[in-house]
Amino acid sequence: MKIQTILGISLIGATLFAGSANADVRDIRIGVDVPYEPMEFRTPDGELTGFDIELGNALCAEIGIQCEWVVQGWDGIIPGLMARKYDAIMSSMTINDDRRKQVLFSDPYFTPPSAWFAPAASDIEMPYPQTLEGMTIGVQRGTLQDNYVTDNFGDVADVNRYATADDMVLDMDAGRLDIVFLDFPVGKATLIDSKAGDYKVIGEMITEPKEYFGDGFGIAFRQRDEELANAFNEALATLKDNGTYQEIYSDYFEAK
Repeated sequence: MKIQTILGISLIGATLFAGSANADVRDIRIGVDVPYEPMEFRTPDGELTGFDIELGNALCAEIGIQCEWVVQGWDGIIPGLMARKYDAIMSSMTINDDRRKQVLFSDPYFTPPSAWFAPAASDIEMPYPQTLEGMTIGVQRGTLQDNYVTDNFGDVADVNRYATADDMVLDMDAGRLDIVFLDFPVGKATLIDSKAGDYKVIGEMITEPKEYFGDGFGIAFRQRDEELANAFNEALATLKDNGTYQEIYSDYFEAK
């Protein structure tokens, strides 16, 4: 299912940007880090898609505004928001206390677990510090998974940090990593689904402690943009009520 943004700007959209000289034509720019399948990635013909992209387009359509996606590396995604490169971030960003000091979050729109992934032949049974001692662990740089692994395994294992999940997968395929720690949907899409039989999940899904894993994914805004955040919250509630959210969710996370 592809939900396209609408071209017209509704009264709600105009109200959001009443202070702009071009309020009737201004796009909403949304920062996103690509690739992070199935949340945000490109199709073979270069089109942006994924759960975040489709839900974001649906939210903009519900508000009655036009949204434009701006690709930005994760390391600079919050600085880019502060520098006004875009108006919001919708890129699988976990809501946590550290980020709340910098940005204003929407209500949570998705709550994924994290998980460990290793080659199918791996003899690792449970990912404890003692079982991963001396091994090489892959994480995406600057993520909550990076923080968790660094704090809990950094003294006993080598932690390799990557700009993208795809870069991590390349090193997994080349045998340069023993195990990786990712958002479960991302690891499932990039390692389990796309490389059937080559990789497996190690241990249980992880959602605690909250100091690392936060309160789910949220859309980030500049602190002063409360009106814009409220508009997205109202649109999210509407999409959940009318079934649109579930339709998009089912396309990505439920077996067909």
